[in-house]
Amino acid sequence: MAASDSDEKSAARRVAGQMVPKTATGFVALLLAFSVGAALSGAVLYSFYDFRRTKAETRANAFVSTFNSRFKEATKAIEAERDKAKADIQKEIEPLRRIQAEGDTLESLVKKTGPSLFFIRTLDESGAPSVGTGFAVASDDSQTLVLASYATIRAATRQPGPNIEVRYRDAVVKATLWTWQEERDLALFVVGRGGIPVLGFGDRGSVKTGERVFAASALGAAGGAATQGFVADVSSNGIQHDAAVGQAFQGGPLLNNDGKVVGVASRSFAPLGFGSDSVLWSPAIRLACDKVLRCPNDTPNAPGQRR
Repeated sequence: MAASDSDEKSAARRVAGQMVPKTATGFVALLLAFSVGAALSGAVLYSFYDFRRTKAETRANAFVSTFNSRFKEATKAIEAERDKAKADIQKEIEPLRRIQAEGDTLESLVKKTGPSLFFIRTLDESGAPSVGTGFAVASDDSQTLVLASYATIRAATRQPGPNIEVRYRDAVVKATLWTWQEERDLALFVVGRGGIPVLGFGDRGSVKTGERVFAASALGAAGGAATQGFVADVSSNGIQHDAAVGQAFQGGPLLNNDGKVVGVASRSFAPLGFGSDSVLWSPAIRLACDKVLRCPNDTPNAPGQRR
């Protein structure tokens, strides 16, 4: 066992002796070999580093060269999403806008229609007050045609009947009940005063189901009053809507969003033979051109046949 260990140590010394140079030249050669190996290793590492750096620069240059176009595309995409979001929001809040008109809308409507409205007061068959509104549909230098509700002046159409008082703003004006049409709840006065602003008629088909309508009254602290509602149905029979029509509103104009007359506010018009407390019918304004008014070219300019 001891001999074997001695042999192994002797062999190791021989190998080490063979690897270690015996002369200065050998040492120089060994150092040179190590230097060459280190240089090769450095060259390899530098080449790898240079390769990675070049690749990174290439990718960076490619990114920079397309950045502007990508930025513009991204900006366009953001703007498109913004516009879509705004459109979606507007669509969502539109029903809320339709639920309630802003205060200045009704105030503006009262100011616009007030100079064309008349307040009508008389008595019904039982002697109780009966009131309503009329509005100017035609006017010249000497007289004005005022459309109103038959229900307001029904008792006055029979003899003997109560007197009718027609007021324009704060003054009582001379007025003649010219004609009426019971089944459509329409009546026409000829007022002996000219130069009154008239309310224009809306075009045929200018009001549709779901649109907002307004009823106007001549009675109010601001010279009038207005209520709003929505159209439930439009047919040849008239306009079905839910705008509140108080007694002072009957006979007043039913207006669309543009302030044009599309119907006559009524509390009793029932073309189907029955009424409703919450949804009312109004005769379409063009129906007044059948007997109550003469409307060449859809423009009223003369009263119908006197009754």
